[in-house]
Amino acid sequence: MPFIIGGREQVPVLVLRDRHGATTDFKLSSASQFEEAPILAHVVVSDAVLCTDGSASLKCAARQAGIAHRALNLSAGVRVLAGVYHIQNVNAYDSRLKNWMIRFHGVATKYLENYLGWRRGLERWGEQVTPCIVLNAAAARYEPFQLLTQT
Repeated sequence: MPFIIGGREQVPVLVLRDRHGATTDFKLSSASQFEEAPILAHVVVSDAVLCTDGSASLKCAARQAGIAHRALNLSAGVRVLAGVYHIQNVNAYDSRLKNWMIRFHGVATKYLENYLGWRRGLERWGEQVTPCIVLNAAAARYEPFQLLTQT
């Protein structure tokens, strides 16, 4: 789901996360179906169900990408649909990401994707991260963090 990072100059970021914690994210120029649909089409498998907070752009992007979509009405207090559809996993990640980024007192937009990758690495390896792991990841000796890069 898109969320905004920043103060005066806010940059939307599309974060996709599955139930197992696999995460990918994309810096967007605008939170619009025109940017989101191609990403969804490349990242989300066709038989998956995209669960969102009801964003109109994501609803349209999911339809355009041919992906099933379930929207939660958070303002009405709906946090879970049919006992299985929820966005708690991605919301928890978003919260950790935002709280982690506060320490930097703002991130230049041109470096935002680097910070997002850094956070994905911390999420993946946690306390076990070492310089060796980071260097091997940078040299692509591990499976990629992200399958699609937006340019």
